[in-house]
Amino acid sequence: MQSQKIRIRLKAFDYRLIDKSAMEIVETAKRTGAVVKGPVPLPTRIERFDILRSPHVNKTSRDQFEIRTHLRLMDIMDPTDKTVDALMKLDLPAGVDVEIKL
Repeated sequence: MQSQKIRIRLKAFDYRLIDKSAMEIVETAKRTGAVVKGPVPLPTRIERFDILRSPHVNKTSRDQFEIRTHLRLMDIMDPTDKTVDALMKLDLPAGVDVEIKL
């Protein structure tokens, strides 16, 4: 029989927020008796944008902006019903995107 696994992937723009959320998930899962692998930091996605400063001339003068998307991955091995219920009731901050696969 194959063991069951829950894969949780977190996305956020602020690394402090995502680390805090990952620790909450790990503590909740361990408290209910599940084994947790992670959180594994995945490569940060960096999007850079170059925008002209002047509306008319000076093509060489530009502003640069970037958006950093931080990712974390964790696996919960052999979750119990108690673990799933505790994770469903967990309240995470607004800036964190959670993707769960069974």
